[in-house]
Amino acid sequence: MIYKKQIHITLIFLLSMACMACGGRSTQKGGISDTIALAAVPNFDADSAMAYIETQCAFGPRTPNSEAHEKCADWIVSKFKTFGTTVEEQHTDIKGYDGTLYHCRNIIAHINPEASDRMVIGAHYDSRQWADNDPDPANHKKPVAAANDGASGVAVMLEMARSIQNQPFSLGVDFVCFDLEDQGTPQWAEQSENEEEEGPSDFWCLGSYYWSEQAAAIDYRPRVGFVLDMVGGRGTSFSIEGYSRQVAIPVVNMVWHLAEQLGYGQYFLQRDGGYLTDDHIPMNMIAHIPTIDIVPFCPDARSNFGDTWHTVNDIPENIDPAVLKAVGQTLLQLLYNDNAE
Repeated sequence: MIYKKQIHITLIFLLSMACMACGGRSTQKGGISDTIALAAVPNFDADSAMAYIETQCAFGPRTPNSEAHEKCADWIVSKFKTFGTTVEEQHTDIKGYDGTLYHCRNIIAHINPEASDRMVIGAHYDSRQWADNDPDPANHKKPVAAANDGASGVAVMLEMARSIQNQPFSLGVDFVCFDLEDQGTPQWAEQSENEEEEGPSDFWCLGSYYWSEQAAAIDYRPRVGFVLDMVGGRGTSFSIEGYSRQVAIPVVNMVWHLAEQLGYGQYFLQRDGGYLTDDHIPMNMIAHIPTIDIVPFCPDARSNFGDTWHTVNDIPENIDPAVLKAVGQTLLQLLYNDNAE
């Protein structure tokens, strides 16, 4: 994923959908300054989520077409099934920036698949093949362990699924593990002639583009979506990503408000971040699901995503369980509050 200049998105439909999604459904008076009535929710176990990160990383870098990638995907499927979800997979072949054919494998885990009222939460699980933002040029063609940039979002979703199994509700939830998010053109490669075009031509978010096309084809209509990207790094805080503010500000306000009330305001900052090319873009533009991106914005670090982004130092030792807890507990609260309405 990359930060880039603002691109045009048709917003009228998405904004109307977002306003109906969950903006104010859980507030006592409907305003952003009101106290939110909190439903009883299970505890999000950050140590459990941390263990899921360590397990993913123990397979090795989950780069496309690798044995580690397939073994980790098999493990993700098995874990979600253990937590009582109904799992389906999408398989397709997609070309990368240099023409390499990648075997894409998206994993979708459904809670209450029969429910018509649904929300969707997604994160990518692939590892970047190239540590092209590492301060040492000798590492630029080494793969990334992807503890934060990949494994953390999957770990939060797994722990949420485990928690929900222990305290069931009637809301439909779909957890999507996207493949091929992080295989965009490396910094050291020649820029593709299509690099500045909108869409998958820049080779980021390939799995979510495919998923979004399939979702649109079957008229899949969850009320709202969330993308979790790099949600565990030490020193992480989350600003309000630009496209998320445009397409789903009521949903952004609800998440940030809940985080503040739950005591996680130091992680969810009331400030604007940049505009990001990430999995929420095709979810919004193609599937027409009002989706926000929970993602770091670190303007004082080596990159806007923090010092370990696309480096060989994106390892479990640089994950902070307190950040995982802030994200997971806040989203659980949102789901259970919505279900209580």
